Amino acid sequence: MNPAPRFGLLVVGDEILSGKRADKHLPRVIELLAARGLSLAWARFAPDDRDALAGTLREALAGRDVVFGCGGIGATPDDHTRQAAASALGVGLQLHPQARALIVARLQRLAAQQGQVYEPDRPDHLQRLQMGEFPLGARIIPNPYNQIPGFSCTSPSGAVLHAMPGFPVMAWPMIEWLLEQHYAAYFRRGAWGERSVIVFEGIEGQLTPLMQHIEATHPQCKVFSLPSVDHPTYGRHLELGVKGPIEPVQAAYADLLDGLRAAAARLGPELVR
Repeated sequence: MNPAPRFGLLVVGDEILSGKRADKHLPRVIELLAARGLSLAWARFAPDDRDALAGTLREALAGRDVVFGCGGIGATPDDHTRQAAASALGVGLQLHPQARALIVARLQRLAAQQGQVYEPDRPDHLQRLQMGEFPLGARIIPNPYNQIPGFSCTSPSGAVLHAMPGFPVMAWPMIEWLLEQHYAAYFRRGAWGERSVIVFEGIEGQLTPLMQHIEATHPQCKVFSLPSVDHPTYGRHLELGVKGPIEPVQAAYADLLDGLRAAAARLGPELVR
């Protein structure tokens, strides 16, 4: 099986950075990926500032990562993701024909529901068409909530940006659709695991050589260490473990336990995920 791409998350919006709204995307995207045996490599938050956002996107799209972008694709003055993505990719914006058709169909339905005649040249209708202006070469992402699409575009290095609205009710189904349609070949359901153990009074510096030995001996696995100083049950401790393909994880975890016991570490409960 080919290795899965690195997935990143970019959440756009001053309202997140100012604390007016709490971000909900990060835990949900982690959950959506984990359900498919995948993981999130990084997450960033960006303001509603076109130049700053373009710089962030330029950096994020310099490699080969798959980036889920949530927010900033509307048509109001504080929405800059479409323009920033075009700038980061060095291309212009163009009204996508499929996006135009979907937006017009949406406006026609809304007019009919209100007992009005659709007027294509009305200023607010023309403004809404701006939501279909995507970087040249972009592909649409279906939006099951209101049919106003997002877009996907690919950088010269092979990185992919999937840009969606900031509303969870829209973004989350769109991310699920993307995963199922484009990344199913990388799913590792039931084949990816994690095992760990509580090490009471564990000190990371003292256990680092053991962690390095485990990763060198079991290259398919990754060692992780989660320290805590004030846990209500375990007090000061480390959760020390390994994650990766299930069979290599079993062998790596057995070696990790042997190393901890040889170091006379005081062990607590074992955890399996």
